[in-house]
Amino acid sequence: MKIVLVGYMASGKTSVGKLLAKELEHKFIDLDEYIEVQQEQSIKTIFSEKGEIYFRKVEHKMLKKVLDENDSMILSTGGGTPCYAGNMDVILKNSEHSIYLQLTVPELVERIRREKEQRPLVQKIADEELPEFIGKHLFERRQFYSQAMHIIDCNDKPLEAVVSAIKELLV
Repeated sequence: MKIVLVGYMASGKTSVGKLLAKELEHKFIDLDEYIEVQQEQSIKTIFSEKGEIYFRKVEHKMLKKVLDENDSMILSTGGGTPCYAGNMDVILKNSEHSIYLQLTVPELVERIRREKEQRPLVQKIADEELPEFIGKHLFERRQFYSQAMHIIDCNDKPLEAVVSAIKELLV
């Protein structure tokens, strides 16, 4: 069974994916980490040296490769993955379950504020400008995320509750 987690940055895709994979005894793959290993560079370096367009092309190729080469896994995607190069169609056609981990703008702002240094897209954005940036960005991306087979409201829910909700969907 292939399960693909989508959602905005800091929505918990990696944390949820790791715990879900452990509980289901499935392989876990974080697409961003996979890309870094394959490219022998960090996402941050790829963005700064080669630009977002180059990164999105590599991301598309790696997404297809991961989905083709694994019969069973939990895949955590990057926040922008579903929004470019027809990737949401690739996800829908090549997985049994796609799950959008949905959070409100205020919740995302809080999470992102705590880890801005690891997020190239928002590093240079002032904290007071984050709500507007995230709100606009999420508005643009939501049309892609909401195509997922399942939508889980993650607001005010601990990690374990989100994983339990996902497991209930899979039965």
